[in-house]
Amino acid sequence: MKQDIQHIMLAAAKPLFLIFILYILKIMEVGMDWDFSRLGVYPMEKRGLTGILTHPLIHSGFSHLLANTIPLFFLSWCLFYFYRGIAGKIFILIWLGSGLLTFLIGKPGWHIGASGLIYGFAFFLFFSGILRKYVPLIAISLLVTFLYGGIIWHMFPYFSPTNMSWEGHLSGGIMGTLCAFVFVNHGPQRPEPFADETEEEENTEEEATTAAAAEEEEEGIFSKCSSF
Repeated sequence: MKQDIQHIMLAAAKPLFLIFILYILKIMEVGMDWDFSRLGVYPMEKRGLTGILTHPLIHSGFSHLLANTIPLFFLSWCLFYFYRGIAGKIFILIWLGSGLLTFLIGKPGWHIGASGLIYGFAFFLFFSGILRKYVPLIAISLLVTFLYGGIIWHMFPYFSPTNMSWEGHLSGGIMGTLCAFVFVNHGPQRPEPFADETEEEENTEEEATTAAAAEEEEEGIFSKCSSF
């Protein structure tokens, strides 16, 4: 029990630290009257390359940041708690991969915000649970679908406001899905049958074989007796 609590707290610490950084940057930007939007991704231009690293840290306003806070925390926590052996790699790949894809496919303009991470984590958690066929992870897949299934519509331009980076959402979703397939054999796996269950199955098979042999022997004896 104590170890479980430690795992829960450790899994929460990393998302909380990231969110703390996001709010510090936003407070600095507003308080100092700075403009951090140039730290976003500007597709297919040299000035936008830095944003591949920094774009999730920047938000257009507090309303944008607040909208991302809860899903970012929850999905990050799920990633670090249920996939703690590979969570760091997944986190970095989705962070950098979504930024790079946005740089390649995005419309002209500054693309900022942690939404790409949110989409990446959501898609990874969904597909990873389904692919692994492990009940606790499938439950997380279903929970993510229930809570955030509606976000899929904002991956397409027709359903997204003009000031929303649907390309960033799509990039995150693609990276999360790719990570789910690439890492399917790494991290938590469906447990193998217990040894005693295997032994019971073997004993049952042996008993069935013995019973069949006994029946054949009885039939042979009966046929011999009938011939006299």
